[in-house]
This record gives sequence, structure tokens and C-alpha cells, in this order.
Amino acid sequence: MSAGMNAIPSAAVAGPTTIAVEAEILRLTTARGPSGSIDPSEVARALVPGEGDLWRSRLGAVRRAAITLAQAGRIDILRKGRAVDPAQDIRGVIRLRVRPGPELAVAEGGLP
Repeated sequence: MSAGMNAIPSAAVAGPTTIAVEAEILRLTTARGPSGSIDPSEVARALVPGEGDLWRSRLGAVRRAAITLAQAGRIDILRKGRAVDPAQDIRGVIRLRVRPGPELAVAEGGLP
């Protein structure tokens, strides 16, 4: 039997796609609203359900997706409660918060 026949599909090794990670970040931050924030581990745990610590291996992908979303103006990355510049080197504990857009402001009772 050749080695290729027993190979694990690359999708299983690679984990969720970047699009899936970004979508989960947006889903969780939108559900929390602009006055709340989420821990990146919440995203990783949602993407890799089940027992064990496999979710920890996805934290890098969550951080990278969060930076992309922050650079696009969709979310804020928070350190010590303050938004940080996503173009800078972001180290340490972070939280993620959806940025209020026109549709979110209307949903929360604001003006369009």
C-alpha cells in the first residue's frame, strides 16, 4: 500500500478556512454587540468543538483573521479595553469587538 492511500486529507489537517474563521469572528462579535467583546478562544472553540486542546492550535489563525477584519474596518482588536492599530505588532491578551456600522446602529435604535 502506498503512503498516499493512508494520507489524511489536507482539509482535516489545515482546519477551518480563513473565510470560516472570519465568519465565526463576525458571528460572535455581532451577537455580543459593539458594547461587548469576545475572547479569541471563543472563536477557536466554536471552530474546533469537542474535548481536548485542539482548539488551541487554531488561535494563530483566529488572530490573523482578526487582524484582517480590523484592517478592513469590520472589528476592533482591544488590548486593556482600548482599540489597537491592526498594522502594529499585537502581542499579549486581546479581545475582539464588532465595529458599529449603519445597519448595527439602526438595529440598536440609533439613527441610520
